[in-house]
Amino acid sequence: MSKLLIIDDEPNLLYSLKKSLETDELEVITAATAEKGIAAFKQHHPDAVILDVRLPDMSGLDAFDCLHQLDSRIPVIIITAFSTTETAIEAMKRGAFEYLLKPVEFDKLLSTVHRAIEMRRLGQAATTFSVSPDGDATAEQIVGRSPAMQEVYKAIGQVAPQDVNALILGESGTGKEMIARAILQHSRRADRPFLAINCAALPENLLESELFGHERGAFTGAEKRRVGKFEQVDGGTIFLDEIGDMTPATQAKVLRLLQDGSFERVGNNETIQVDVRVIAATNRNLLEMVSEGDFREDLYYRLSVFTIQLPPLRERAEDIPIFVEHFVKLFNEDLHKQVRSIAPEAMSRLKQYPWPGNVRELQSAVKHALVRNVGEVLSVDSLPPSCRGELPASPVAASSRLDIANLQQFVNELLSENQPNLYQKLHNEIDRIALPEVLSHAGGNQAQASEILGIARSTLRTKITDLGLTFEKRLRSETEHQD
Repeated sequence: MSKLLIIDDEPNLLYSLKKSLETDELEVITAATAEKGIAAFKQHHPDAVILDVRLPDMSGLDAFDCLHQLDSRIPVIIITAFSTTETAIEAMKRGAFEYLLKPVEFDKLLSTVHRAIEMRRLGQAATTFSVSPDGDATAEQIVGRSPAMQEVYKAIGQVAPQDVNALILGESGTGKEMIARAILQHSRRADRPFLAINCAALPENLLESELFGHERGAFTGAEKRRVGKFEQVDGGTIFLDEIGDMTPATQAKVLRLLQDGSFERVGNNETIQVDVRVIAATNRNLLEMVSEGDFREDLYYRLSVFTIQLPPLRERAEDIPIFVEHFVKLFNEDLHKQVRSIAPEAMSRLKQYPWPGNVRELQSAVKHALVRNVGEVLSVDSLPPSCRGELPASPVAASSRLDIANLQQFVNELLSENQPNLYQKLHNEIDRIALPEVLSHAGGNQAQASEILGIARSTLRTKITDLGLTFEKRLRSETEHQD
């Protein structure tokens, strides 16, 4: 039988709640003061507590601290008739399971009590992490024991000691920079300079200057000489992320550097010689870009002396529990949490989710869950809505019954066909509708479109490529026609 302790100074409320909540499966214990409540807590070891904020002998929040010191794993539901913003925030800061206002709707209170007791039960049946989450964990660690990742580790071991260029391929969020740093760590240049550049993050006209430097007066705003990244990292290693977003002019200069180690600063004809190892990465299909004339074939072969293909997270679901444990260890201290296990249902949801954003999305989801979670067990309720199978409400969809009906019909069709990766297919269809409309609104300007969508420009380009959308060229040709 489960036990619920209620601490409140209103006799009528205590009587009413005991009568309403007590069943053959739930024993309700009541106390009218904080002191009596703490004593009952020690004697009965309840599975959950309902605690009033205003008590005659002690603040409810102070009483909460006393209960928490006795057993921090017991979920405590705070109730009050005198709500203030500060009280609500403080209650949740201290680790309250829930904060409810009087008069409390009975159905809501009953549901909250059931969730609290279920969380307590899960705490005794949850999957405990193999190592204490207080153990060492760093953001730079590569995680995974799946066969696919074992092949990646072997590849790192093969290429790292050899002073050759390397190309890392994989979807966004798979951890390409971490692989690059692992190659560096095990290379002969480990103690020499290392710099990482995201080619998609810089405006096209600035990337060349960032990489190769410029002379004073080389262009508007060039008020003094700038030493480029290749020159800064001479003797070391440079990581060029999102190499597929590099402009043709910059590609030509990188090719020359890879061929003979030489280049010129922007605005200067003096040749500079450097010794730099290049590790490049992209989420795009470079061979396809080569065939379409968007990427130099000779540069591709210079970069891909050794290629490592990173698998997406959905293809190595067996690594998800290891990642979850790793991220919990990583964030526990920063977020002042003491999560030591995860509810089986929560882990099941994480393993079933397709993770379109890969490891980066999983990291964000675990951090979100830790912020929301109360107690030592990571519960399913703390997970982001997407991981629980709930799509966030769209204002556009909410205002259009026809759109919702079409969406429901599409989902039902996929279900009837037993289609895999339903979540990704659904998002792809939404992108096919949203991206052309937004880009059309932005006049074909990808930078403006990515800002409207709230996604990175590189992400927008990847979606365009992955979905095979051709509206960008259509918009450009229409503009040219108007001119």
